[in-house]
Amino acid sequence: MGTVDLSVTDGDRALRFYRDYVGLTPLPGDRPEIRMGAPGREIVVLHPDAERPVEPRTSGLYHLAIVVPDRRELARVIARLGRLRWDQYPTDHVMTKANYLWDPDGNGIEIYVESPEDGTMGFGNGTFVAYDKDGRPRSGRDPIDLEEMFSHLTDDDRTEDGLVSPMPAGTKMGHVHLHVADVDDALSFYHDLVGFDVMGHVPGVGFVSAGGYHHHLGLNTWAGQGAKPRSAGSAGLRRFTIELPSRRDLDDVVSRLEHGNVRLNEEDGGLAAVDPSANRILFRAA
Repeated sequence: MGTVDLSVTDGDRALRFYRDYVGLTPLPGDRPEIRMGAPGREIVVLHPDAERPVEPRTSGLYHLAIVVPDRRELARVIARLGRLRWDQYPTDHVMTKANYLWDPDGNGIEIYVESPEDGTMGFGNGTFVAYDKDGRPRSGRDPIDLEEMFSHLTDDDRTEDGLVSPMPAGTKMGHVHLHVADVDDALSFYHDLVGFDVMGHVPGVGFVSAGGYHHHLGLNTWAGQGAKPRSAGSAGLRRFTIELPSRRDLDDVVSRLEHGNVRLNEEDGGLAAVDPSANRILFRAA
């Protein structure tokens, strides 16, 4: 997964939030777009063109999910947000440790670390299932053990300067989770045409990925079956990027999309399409 582009209402406020609260670093670029990332990688582009916050119960972004290299980095994020008194929801998904928050316009954000050594979470019997490393059932939605998480901080991290350290090299977009109008239609698009593997599907939710990853895309109808796209002028998802390993892989995706009568447009060094719920995707060779 590559860069996610978001519409926001106030560029300066959004820059401060993604820099000082999330921990991303401003990157060179021409205004009005604000490019944010970590060493060696662009992660989010903010477009200050929205007139009002995120519109509820519409298709679009549920959350973008930034994966950090280790537990220490997630602990830094949780500690920083706590010190800044920003609402956050640290959640133990067993195979990942995740923290959920929203930006000032209501764009959803997840920041997480992989923790497969702790167990697994997936689908079974028509619902989510999770098991710890000893095979015992878990909810997959317990609060994170903050004492254990904060044990990964060093003495330097406990100073104010340490807590605002920017996200390091290795930070990247782990997955994107979308509100869609219909999960079956979305799965047909992302599996049959784009080519992702279906990792799980229960009523109202589907996960797809490449290479056996737990999910690169989450798809849900929690905004309502048949949810309409956000209206013009609302903050929210402009597009997200799927990076293919090579030009040949990109050509294969393009061929399937064209066979499916999906319109493609050249855009920013790649090809852009719109899924059945009006979510815009940029396909690009890495």
